[in-house]
Amino acid sequence: MFVGIGLLKIVIHQSSSLKEKRQVVKSILGKVRSKFDVSIAEVEDNDKWQKCSLGITVVSNDSGHAHKMLETIDEYVENLYLAEVVSFSVEIMPFGEFH
Repeated sequence: MFVGIGLLKIVIHQSSSLKEKRQVVKSILGKVRSKFDVSIAEVEDNDKWQKCSLGITVVSNDSGHAHKMLETIDEYVENLYLAEVVSFSVEIMPFGEFH
């Protein structure tokens, strides 16, 4: 079993307050959760108006599948056009490394 971890950094250019940022982030989180069976949450930059870092985790029997799923989520978020994706990183780990 493999765990895929993705870190998606986005910029919300139209945001001028934390309230506006949270509306966009909440929309992105809801759309990703409803389309993909993954865990996703805001993990950094919580107090910044226009920056946001989203952590995404995927569990799969195949490391390639986990990697592809995270790349698909990155593309999906980009195609929502709610925010600009400025960076995306992926790490795949075998489950045995957690013991």
